[in-house]
Amino acid sequence: MKIAIPVDENNKNTNVCVSFGRTPYFFIYNIETKENVFIENFSKNSPGGAGIKASQQLLDNEINILVTYRCGENAESVLSDGKVKIYKAEFAKASDNIDAFLNNKLKLLDIISPGMHKRG
Repeated sequence: MKIAIPVDENNKNTNVCVSFGRTPYFFIYNIETKENVFIENFSKNSPGGAGIKASQQLLDNEINILVTYRCGENAESVLSDGKVKIYKAEFAKASDNIDAFLNNKLKLLDIISPGMHKRG
């Protein structure tokens, strides 16, 4: 099982990024092997649909869990179709959120935002 977290930098002590679709990197943690990697978010500079593209990139990397502060409805739809569960980040550091998830202390993200595409 793999967990993904949008992060500001590609290092172990990085903070969770407040923007899912425009995050510079994703921190991916494999629960079984305890390995972690950072992947660049290829949609971070996309003129539109960044959340959808980021969601597809996570599916392509076989992610099962996303931990994030917020998620737009189009991105959530792609992730949901791919059977990815979305949890609410509760801490600034990505590593603290991994620990919280592993200890069953994170809750499912229950508020999905309309996303930037709905703003005028």
